[in-house]
Amino acid sequence: MRSTSLCFLAVLSAMIALSSAAAPAAEVFPSRALRLIVPFPPGGPTDIVGRLVAQKLSEGLGQQVVIDNRAGAGGTVGSEAAARALPDGYTLLYGSTSTLGIAPSIYPRLAYDPRTSFAPVSLVSIGPLVLAVNPAVPAKTVRELIDLARARPGKLNFASAGSGTPLHLAGELFKTITATDIVHVPYKGGGPAVADLLAGQVQMVFESFANLGPHIRAGKLRALLVTSRERSPQYPDVPDIVEAGLPQFEIAFWSGLVAPAGTPVDIVNRLNAEVRRALASPEARATLAAQGLDPMADTPAEFATFIAREVEQWGRAVKASGARAE
Repeated sequence: MRSTSLCFLAVLSAMIALSSAAAPAAEVFPSRALRLIVPFPPGGPTDIVGRLVAQKLSEGLGQQVVIDNRAGAGGTVGSEAAARALPDGYTLLYGSTSTLGIAPSIYPRLAYDPRTSFAPVSLVSIGPLVLAVNPAVPAKTVRELIDLARARPGKLNFASAGSGTPLHLAGELFKTITATDIVHVPYKGGGPAVADLLAGQVQMVFESFANLGPHIRAGKLRALLVTSRERSPQYPDVPDIVEAGLPQFEIAFWSGLVAPAGTPVDIVNRLNAEVRRALASPEARATLAAQGLDPMADTPAEFATFIAREVEQWGRAVKASGARAE
């Protein structure tokens, strides 16, 4: 009887050992390269900061983070691809005001919802836009520009990096608030828009300091307004919206990291910790400052609340202006 029991225990132990050996070891994230979709062409502000995030994530995670520039339809092409990706943490999206805040109001057939299609990781950066004019425009202040536009309805125009972008909607919101008639001229990117502004083909633009800063400092463009409630530390001579008498014209350009909805919480938290670590580095802060941006890490829950608020706020702005993607 005893020998039978010992034999049974020996067989049971062998079976358990074989079962343990056959069971695959749990994968430790990350075990391979990650893909970061940046839904805009290379070289723009979102791409520049996205590449910084990719570099810092790569350093912190110990795996390569490959940039995948998926431009098209105001950033929605790449965002849709990210929303459809496997929620395993290996495909991420570097989203922005355009793709996670404005898109639902501009594109009625959008294949994703920023509030439900993604697992927010962290906000990364935030900064204001600047209203600048070609020096040939006689207006030296925002009030003079408004008076000029009202005296010449439909004669002034403003350039943007494309229909449905924050730069486009900033102009539309400005028109609504100031009761002016200014013509929108969309371009395929900020570079061509700024080039035509410098050449005098268009009169004004709402853009980032990153794209306009060198031209403003060289005197080739005149900055009239920064779309925040305080002056920019990088450009302290440019009036803010309160000083200009337009306190309701507060617009921020922001960007942040999200993963497909359903990504495990532990992976999201790991990515969040790496973003926080990255934004604490002097290199990251210097890079953002050069773009006229401030570092702004938060928790996944806070970023989710932020995105929902932005969708609502931009929805009101789009409705009030009547703007649509062209």
